[in-house]
Amino acid sequence: MIRTVIVDDEPLARDGIRLRLAGERDIDVIGEAADGAAAVALIREELPDLVFLDVQMPGMTGFDVLAAIAGEHLPVIVFVTAYDQYAIRAFDVRAIDYLLKPFTKERFDEALHRARRELAHREEDGGSSRVADLVSDPLTRLVVRNRDRYVLLKVEEIDWMEAAANYVEVHARGKSFLVRTTISSLEQKLDPRRFTRIHRSTIVNVDRVAEIRSDAHGDFDVLLANGKVLRMTRGYSERLLA
Repeated sequence: MIRTVIVDDEPLARDGIRLRLAGERDIDVIGEAADGAAAVALIREELPDLVFLDVQMPGMTGFDVLAAIAGEHLPVIVFVTAYDQYAIRAFDVRAIDYLLKPFTKERFDEALHRARRELAHREEDGGSSRVADLVSDPLTRLVVRNRDRYVLLKVEEIDWMEAAANYVEVHARGKSFLVRTTISSLEQKLDPRRFTRIHRSTIVNVDRVAEIRSDAHGDFDVLLANGKVLRMTRGYSERLLA
């Protein structure tokens, strides 16, 4: 049985998740919590396999809950929230999914399938990972919104990224996606050996660079393998050339 905990400050939200889980024969809901402090105590006591975790709660956020149990026990985490701006951070701490309220039965079933698959992998590997071991790793996946769904991009799929007001436009798979974050915040999460900033508003995947051409003004044109030409200013040239 998958020992499961539901954490949300809204009783109706907890009821909704519990009802969706009621027909799942391999799920055992062993407890519920309405705030972060209660969630930490419950997780420490029961050591659940799976937690449906709200983000914004009184006293502690869902991320605070994970920080509090770091190094002790890491259940499979499915974030459940009404706010889309926390998606990148959620996957930074290796949440298995991010359910945006209100969600459909199909979307919930998809999250539950991912949780089951992750638990099966952990059993094969001999146990769960620790939060503390994970949060310092460079970003390996990026969560982007595509209409009413979230798409998980592997970072190696990304060609380049550019700032777009309060968003970052990510270019990958021949398409562009918007992510609600800043270019500086995203840069800090990426592996500097793979991605580098070439302009105050542009980050490039180094593996996509085919040529670097200087111009008469001392700046550079960066030609990508797909033919795209990006502008690189002198102040950032040493990063890419290195």
